[in-house]
Amino acid sequence: MAKRAARKASNRKYLAFKGRMVMIGFGSIGHGVLPLILRHIGIKPGQITIIAEDARGGLPEVRRYGVEFIQKRLTRSNYRQTLAGRLGKGDFLVNLSVEVASTSLVELCQEKGALYIDTCIEPWPGGYTDPGLSVSRRSNYALRDTMLKLKPRYRGGPTAVIAHGANPGLVSHFVKQALVNLARDSGLKIAVPGTREGWGKLARRLGVRVIHIAERDTQVSPRPKEVGEFVNTWSIDGFVSEGSQPAEMGWGTHEKGLPFDGARHDFGCGAAIYLNRPGLVTRVRTWTPIEGPFHGFIITHNESISMADYYTLRDGDNITYRPTVHYAYHPCDQAIMSMHECAGKNLHQQKSQRLIVDEITEGRDELGVLLMGHQKGIYWYGSQLDIHEAREVTPYNNATSIQVCAPVLSGIIWALENPDRGIVEADEMDFERNLAISMPYLGPVVGKYGKWTPLEDRERLFPEDLDRDDPWQFKNFRVV
Repeated sequence: MAKRAARKASNRKYLAFKGRMVMIGFGSIGHGVLPLILRHIGIKPGQITIIAEDARGGLPEVRRYGVEFIQKRLTRSNYRQTLAGRLGKGDFLVNLSVEVASTSLVELCQEKGALYIDTCIEPWPGGYTDPGLSVSRRSNYALRDTMLKLKPRYRGGPTAVIAHGANPGLVSHFVKQALVNLARDSGLKIAVPGTREGWGKLARRLGVRVIHIAERDTQVSPRPKEVGEFVNTWSIDGFVSEGSQPAEMGWGTHEKGLPFDGARHDFGCGAAIYLNRPGLVTRVRTWTPIEGPFHGFIITHNESISMADYYTLRDGDNITYRPTVHYAYHPCDQAIMSMHECAGKNLHQQKSQRLIVDEITEGRDELGVLLMGHQKGIYWYGSQLDIHEAREVTPYNNATSIQVCAPVLSGIIWALENPDRGIVEADEMDFERNLAISMPYLGPVVGKYGKWTPLEDRERLFPEDLDRDDPWQFKNFRVV
């Protein structure tokens, strides 16, 4: 059914766009999203300009489509001069870059009257790894807090969609659909909530205590990883950068204490904590339907904070409900070996990189949200896209990248349909509209129940100090 839907949607134009579109960065996601933009939006190639430090092997694609390509690295000193004459009222900036500050680009777009989208909140170089910054200030929590401070200033301005790829982005829409499905399957007759408070009340009523963004990538290449090489199915620079940040998670009201190296921030919304260690080496027990139980890594992402904040309920100054939320990611096996080597070099990235797309022979990316703590056990909802179907529905993608590119497309379309929303996070957008646009590219999208808990099969060989009366406390998720 998913394949038929993709073929049916393959040439649908959702709307026409008459302005200019500037794309910053042309890595794996830029390569993959460009044909989707041209396929589903009424736009001519001559309206599009790509600005990137290099084409990452994509120049033949750019030339075939007839899109202008400018080879240039954007910096603090040149980004305004480079972009100012290319952005005006009604134009669109698609930011798929690394190390170009999202807040600076958003402010420029607001001044120019241009719309904006990115897949994460990026800092200028050093924002992830400058040892002169405190651990707290190198966090996604801090990046998000800086972006949210701009929100009141630009309320009602051109729409700026913040952090809208697979995750963050698509997974926020998965959570809402999962809550609706869980309510239906629990026999609750409810209307789909229309407010932030309504969604929080639904999650609390269902008893959701923990949300994992649970992802297992099994795509494989027949070419082995070499010593001194980092291999991955998506942006290696982006992955290593976020893996070098502290492990972060939204912190639920059911948690009885902090992890031994956990800390709270002394600024911002207060919805999340961080650990005094990088996400690249911090593992957690999690579950997806096909893989079953596995160890994922708590790589920091914006959705870990934004979801926890969005679903928070308050009674005056008292917080009455908040779920624990974080990413639990097992990348492809060759990336695991790359991570191990990088961690052994104290997070100094290998000089050689290999992004695997065309050379992948088998595997899938199982990406979804795992809702836990409710009476039906656990519920996972998400995409189970394999490499062969990914290649059927669109070029220049693997199963991982298309799960990012499809919501980038849906976010662009949603922004064009809602052009005056100011700064917007994924949790605040229309989940049904974004899912409808993305679904044809996600392969099987399924919801599966299970009885797994993080205590399953523990203490089989070694005794542990576990609270079996409450398996949903974070201390039982950690792999120590």
